[in-house]
This record gives sequence, structure tokens and C-alpha cells, in this order.
Amino acid sequence: MIPTGEATLGPFFPPRYVDAAANDLTQFEGRKAQGEVIEISGRVAQEDGAPLENLVVEIWQADAQGIFRHPADPRHAQADPGFFGWGRAATDKDGRYVFRTIRPGAPAGRQPHVNFMVMFSGLLRILKTTMFFEDGPDPVLSLVSNRRNLLIGKKAEPTLVTFDIRLRGENETPFFDD
Repeated sequence: MIPTGEATLGPFFPPRYVDAAANDLTQFEGRKAQGEVIEISGRVAQEDGAPLENLVVEIWQADAQGIFRHPADPRHAQADPGFFGWGRAATDKDGRYVFRTIRPGAPAGRQPHVNFMVMFSGLLRILKTTMFFEDGPDPVLSLVSNRRNLLIGKKAEPTLVTFDIRLRGENETPFFDD
């Protein structure tokens, strides 16, 4: 069955909603980002493990020095000019997404991390979560002490980190409100 306007809520993303290069954060306005280039990939699945195709995944993160390119970060004027810090990808038929980025530095009082936002036809709200590179003291990880392992990216190769997102069920990824 194909969902229709009567069967589910929008938005309904067209198949090519995401630009092909929107998942590469390693350069901005012709400048290369400073830091270690890595790839973050994963699979987004439903409770039963079925993949979700054409789901939009957005990430935002600090640069290699731990600075967010945002006025809320008091150091934003010193942010890496080659790193914008935001990207978007769509999942394929197997529910897979991929980002090419740099390993972020640790913002003040936090562990290095990447913020994720998930949007999909039929979701009543945008889902937000965070991927950490290792376990350690962090205010977000302290909120999910018994499920913190679900927020730690897995190092598959020296420059590849995997982070699967499960929308429901026993191994549901912890999601956060603002």
C-alpha cells in the first residue's frame, strides 16, 4: 500500500528532495574544512527492522575546535571558515544514509558529538537525537543512563563511524525535545 493524504500526515518529500552534495560537510564556499575527515553512515529502521526509504536526515555539529558556526556559540566568530557545520541526506531503499564530515571537537562542557534530526512522511513531529563518539560525562548522556549505549557511534574503520536509528521498540534510539 502507498500512503495517501487520507492515510498519513505530510510532509511528502519528493524523491529528489535532497541535493546530491548536501551530505558532504568537508568544504564550504571553496574552502576545505580543518580536521580529520570521517564518514558517518547508518540505517534508519522501524520497530520491526523494516527500512525507511526517502527519510530526511539532517546533522549539525561543531568544527574540529569544538566551535559551532552559530551566534549562540560565543566563539562563533573564530569558527573554521571551511566548515559550515550542517548537512542533509536522504535514506535509500535499504534505509541507509551517509555523511562525509570532520570529527568534531568538544564544545565547552560537552563530549564531541553530532546532532541528528529525522523527518519522514507520517511523523507527527521532527525527531532529534545526538550521536557521541565515546562514552563519557555529558549532560545529554546523563539523561539516558540506562540507554546511553544507543547514542554512541560505532567505529567500524579508522575513519568510518556507524550510527543506526531505530524509531520504535526495545532498541529505540533516545529522542529529545528542545
